[in-house]
Amino acid sequence: MISLAMRTIRHRGAAFAGAFVALLCAAALVCACGMLLETGLRGSVAPERYAGTPVVVTGDRFARETIRKSAEKTKTKTKAKPLAERAWVPVSLAERLRRLPGVSRVVTEVTFPLYVAGRPFEGHGWESAALTPFTLSAGRAPRADGEVAVEAGAGLRPGARVPVRTPAGDRTYLVTGVTAQDLPGRETLFLSPAEARRLAGRPGMVSAVGVFPAVDVSAALREAAAAPGGVPALAATGDERGAVEFPDAEQARVRLISLGGALGGTSLLVAILVVVGTSALSVQQRQREIALLRAVAATPRQVRKMLGGEALLVGAVAGLIGAAAGIGLGFWLRSRFVALGAMPPNLRLVVSPFPVFAALAATVAAAWAASRLSARRAVRIRPVEALGEVALPAALLPTGRLVAGLLCAGGGLALTLVLSSLSTEAAASPVTMLTALVWTVAVALLGPLVARAAATLLGAPLRAFRASGHLAAANLRAGAPRLASIIAPLSLMVAMTCTILFTQTTVEDAARREAAAGTVAGHVLGPHLPSGAAATLRGLPGVEAVTEVLHTSVRVGLEKYGAQGVTGEGLGRTLDLGVVAGRLDGLDEDAVAVSRTAAERLGVRVGGRLRLTLGDGTPADLRVTAVYHRGLGFGDLTLSHALVARHVDDPLGTALVSAPSLTRADLARAVPGTGVAETAGAAWAGPANAEVNYVAMGLIIAFTAIAVVNTLAMSTSARSRELALLRLVGTTRRQARRMLGLETLVALAVAVALGTGIALVTLTAFSKGMTGSAAPYVPPLGYLAVVGAAVLLALAATALPARVVLGRHPAEAVGARE
Repeated sequence: MISLAMRTIRHRGAAFAGAFVALLCAAALVCACGMLLETGLRGSVAPERYAGTPVVVTGDRFARETIRKSAEKTKTKTKAKPLAERAWVPVSLAERLRRLPGVSRVVTEVTFPLYVAGRPFEGHGWESAALTPFTLSAGRAPRADGEVAVEAGAGLRPGARVPVRTPAGDRTYLVTGVTAQDLPGRETLFLSPAEARRLAGRPGMVSAVGVFPAVDVSAALREAAAAPGGVPALAATGDERGAVEFPDAEQARVRLISLGGALGGTSLLVAILVVVGTSALSVQQRQREIALLRAVAATPRQVRKMLGGEALLVGAVAGLIGAAAGIGLGFWLRSRFVALGAMPPNLRLVVSPFPVFAALAATVAAAWAASRLSARRAVRIRPVEALGEVALPAALLPTGRLVAGLLCAGGGLALTLVLSSLSTEAAASPVTMLTALVWTVAVALLGPLVARAAATLLGAPLRAFRASGHLAAANLRAGAPRLASIIAPLSLMVAMTCTILFTQTTVEDAARREAAAGTVAGHVLGPHLPSGAAATLRGLPGVEAVTEVLHTSVRVGLEKYGAQGVTGEGLGRTLDLGVVAGRLDGLDEDAVAVSRTAAERLGVRVGGRLRLTLGDGTPADLRVTAVYHRGLGFGDLTLSHALVARHVDDPLGTALVSAPSLTRADLARAVPGTGVAETAGAAWAGPANAEVNYVAMGLIIAFTAIAVVNTLAMSTSARSRELALLRLVGTTRRQARRMLGLETLVALAVAVALGTGIALVTLTAFSKGMTGSAAPYVPPLGYLAVVGAAVLLALAATALPARVVLGRHPAEAVGARE
């Protein structure tokens, strides 16, 4: 049977082209997602500034939690999640390390943000230049408070003056030196050690300690952490120094693990659904061949072996080519993520055989399973029944398929109810995709019933189109399985596209509306506004209130929450968080306000205590003073600005200004070099990584679009004999084309209705859980674009093969081999 499978593929290449394309695309997607996942698990960043330092000591960059794994509590497991900010250590640790035998040199470093004409720079004291090491090609090192050394690529010379925005305010610095080195990772400015410590704003603390040892310093770090008042510290060597130097690389790795796993899993499920549909259509078109094989004594086992052999051969070739294409797709995805800022440029993409092998194995397994599922009935029924079904397809849906369809519908309903209770994006996102997929699988399994109902309901309107309409109505009524095989990928494309696009718009719209409703201030100043500028604004005549705002993230346990730090004075005149319990008047450094959804998840209420880990790893035990409902627009936690500013890498934030009598120009003159917006909507920056999600999930949309074109082209091309017979009995080319167009429009109408219904159910549940409202936001133009794209793809995928098929002479087409 394997040799027969090879001959079948050779002589019926066009029939296997659809399955080949679907499997190739599936392999490419799985391979690319595997590369992202492996990069998240094993990727590393080479150090640049720390390249000349054997050991770099920093604070623990992870929030850790020990979990008891057994009922006896004898087995434990420690889980860790990365922090959002740098973890600092006391300068006394450097002195302790300096006294260790075998340590030849210890270099301390402080890190803080600087801005030159809006461009971000990293500021350091000149003493940390030895970590690279940086050397001077011109001038001298900065020694006084108003002096600075710049990198070679800055294009400046000693004697130049540079206006710099610092955490303490704006100042013009004198360039005293230019380094011989110019590192690509980020731009750097070196100041005098005393000025650097002043601007860092953390007396007695350093962001990193460079150690040049001849011994292991880990034991000394553990002893220092165990001492009273000690801070956990870690020693980084090798490429671990790169993770210390570039904290965003660790965040990107975690993001890639989540994104690669979710995208890969969704892609695989979509691929299986598409491949099963394509395989089912192929088996429908070969029913006569399979029935004849059964009639001439081929056993069910032999037919299964033949179909399985075909699937394995097609899957193996498609898997190899698709996996190779997936490597290129993985590099393209990386380039897009780097361009969108979701991945640092120096985080190298890991390329290994594992994603290729995984893609190949998944593709072959999907092809084999699809062939077995699709041909299950054709090889099990008696030969006479098989021949009878070729002439007249079975009117009833097989019991197994009916039960499976109803079970999937029940699963979709259960997932919808679960989704409506999920209020975090991390929990809701994967369930959202799974809910839409399970509903789509139910539609695909029950497709023949839906197709027969559609043919019955739409038959009468079709007959209004005279001969073409009568032919289309008759074909739809007799070819319900074929119609169902077309409806499935179309409804999948509409459902997945609407779900992917409009989950983002639903959250964005709800957050934007909350931010707009809660921002009472008439002006927003920033970004990168120093505290000194806020003090200047408060002294300006006509200014009623100024609220400084900083954004960060904290962890409660290991769960991440978005947070903002605000100044309490005059808060009611600039922000309305929608307080439902408690008051914001007492928002000091020992207090926290919590959104209603976060309060429900954490089980806290006004007057209670909330233990959390700030962005730099500092633990805090805060009093809950208020609960508010506008968490989407302003974050789940609201803390004191003074508390947050001491524990973030960049304390330069934005300011909300209530000054009804002042214009935008008045405020701009008061704080030169700062952006001023008049609309309250400017206070909301939008969700992080929305573009990344669009790029990633856009691949799945593209895959479903390819599946639609593939299925319609296969279906139309396989009807060459039927169309030739119609031509021989007097049907014109125009009537045949109109007949095919009407059939496609019916499939489109049903698929758009089903896909829209699936998306609407899924989005309603998602919106209920995430925003509290059962009304998702669907931009009308966006929805029309989705439907319009589906219509154009379907009509084009029907018209082009039809032109080829109808271009042949009818007598030749009737006599051609099937």
